[in-house]
Amino acid sequence: MDLSTPKVMGILNVTPDSFFSGSRKQSEDEILRRCRHILQEGGAIIDVGAQSTAPSAARLTAREEAKRLMPALELIRRELPDAILSVDTFYADVAKQAVEEHGVQIVNDISGGEIDERMFAVIARLNVPYILMHMRGTPQTMQQLTGYDHFIQDLLYYFSEKKARLNNLGVTDLLIDPGFGFSKTLSQNYELMAYLKYFHIFDEPILVGVSRKSMVYRLLEVTPDESLNGTTVLNTIALLSGASILRVHDVKEAVECVQITGKVKEFDHQPAQ
Repeated sequence: MDLSTPKVMGILNVTPDSFFSGSRKQSEDEILRRCRHILQEGGAIIDVGAQSTAPSAARLTAREEAKRLMPALELIRRELPDAILSVDTFYADVAKQAVEEHGVQIVNDISGGEIDERMFAVIARLNVPYILMHMRGTPQTMQQLTGYDHFIQDLLYYFSEKKARLNNLGVTDLLIDPGFGFSKTLSQNYELMAYLKYFHIFDEPILVGVSRKSMVYRLLEVTPDESLNGTTVLNTIALLSGASILRVHDVKEAVECVQITGKVKEFDHQPAQ
């Protein structure tokens, strides 16, 4: 995939308990309607997840997650065979089944290989792009783990260490996700956005997922349903800082962000007339 122009990844949650109700799709009709909507609005990737990462959500086992996820992947692959799919999972066996049985092209692991220690080795064998995200602990404990000695430096060290481990296993097709909303306070999320450009030192594409998250609705004192405008502002800042992929609930608005920021960037290196 050519990322010289940023791409939009649309979220599909095959779950009853994701924090944003608009992303929850469980019936076959709902799943296909959502997928077609993502593609029609210009989304390049469909990110399919079956496990909520909200701190209040119960954690599924790998078997329970697969039971939700695999029928949806089978359905999407049958009806939309050319769609580029990402599987949102921190379980190595789930990633393996999704790739080998349903042709999923990308693995999106919020835990950076921490929850399932077999994940890195499995990714190396699967030879698919891997989204490496920063999080401490688990979704249930992450917001108790927001103390850092040097916040940005600690994240940079995390990615340098993880990238080295993956490279040593032969994994070179990586995307960096700084993990907005995971193991970070409200203030830390905005500090991270301000210093997002620092993460280009890894020479890997950067994925940003801020869509309707608490860093938007807590700051603005609104609800997730009322957080689209704030999300658009943050997506714009992320693109101007060099993000290559936006992971979003609202695809059309994110695609428009890409188009508008791209037009502005055309003049970055041109002298004023």
